[in-house]
Amino acid sequence: MADANSTHRPTPPVALTIAGSDASGGAGIQADLKTFTVLGCYGASAITAITAQNTCGVQHAKSLDAALVGQQIDSVASDLPVAATKTGMLASVPIIAAVVEAVRRHRLTPLVVDPVMVAKSGDPLIDDAAVSRIAEHLLPLATLATPNRHEVARLLGADRSVDSVEEAGNAARQICERFGCQACIVKGIRREHGGSRQVVDVLYSAGQATEYPAKWLDTPRTHGSGCAFSAAITAALAAGHSLTDAVNQARTFISRAIAEAPPLGRGRSPVSPLAHLPAHAPPAGV
Repeated sequence: MADANSTHRPTPPVALTIAGSDASGGAGIQADLKTFTVLGCYGASAITAITAQNTCGVQHAKSLDAALVGQQIDSVASDLPVAATKTGMLASVPIIAAVVEAVRRHRLTPLVVDPVMVAKSGDPLIDDAAVSRIAEHLLPLATLATPNRHEVARLLGADRSVDSVEEAGNAARQICERFGCQACIVKGIRREHGGSRQVVDVLYSAGQATEYPAKWLDTPRTHGSGCAFSAAITAALAAGHSLTDAVNQARTFISRAIAEAPPLGRGRSPVSPLAHLPAHAPPAGV
């Protein structure tokens, strides 16, 4: 018999992340699951790689067996009503192939593809064969792709990163037209506007480019920002919001997560999805 004092809560939408594990909790699977939870989703995961990393960098990484990655997705999708899915770090061709097959098999849509292939510093994270596999086989399944300005250049075979809002809009359009994804948002374009510094994301969808400007925050506390941003979009899509509303909500979410990130670690501190939770008292006895 149910407890007479219990409160029934509606079943939350299920969001699935397919990505790598960050031991320090700042990016990857951990950042995604925190974001899903804070935004009211039940988070499930399929881990593609184990990394030993912290705020100072990645010390070691090991990809999981592709068959195991596929089995994780099968286990989740055959049992839970997945309402939206995102992908993050997919480090090898076999893993990408397994993910593509599972996405198709379980019809995992909407699908947000964060093509983790180039670090914010511009350093490559995966080889050319994996880049081609993502572009040609995964992006055609995507509701939205979320590359940073370096990843855009690698996807399009350009010799430099995208550095202006106009270039970002053109690049997002080219990615949609060339690879078949429904929409693309190019992240992190900096510009001077009205005497202030801005960071602008440019979304191309339904034949139109839309700018999302925000105040540029001069802070090193940005570890995991790309992961949390794409996870926030995924959470909003899982809740049934339109793509435009999902991007708007995610922009607000990530701006606050960066602005209120605490100084953790000796390097680039992680963003704080917890900034969106109500302030709470410390544990008893503290």
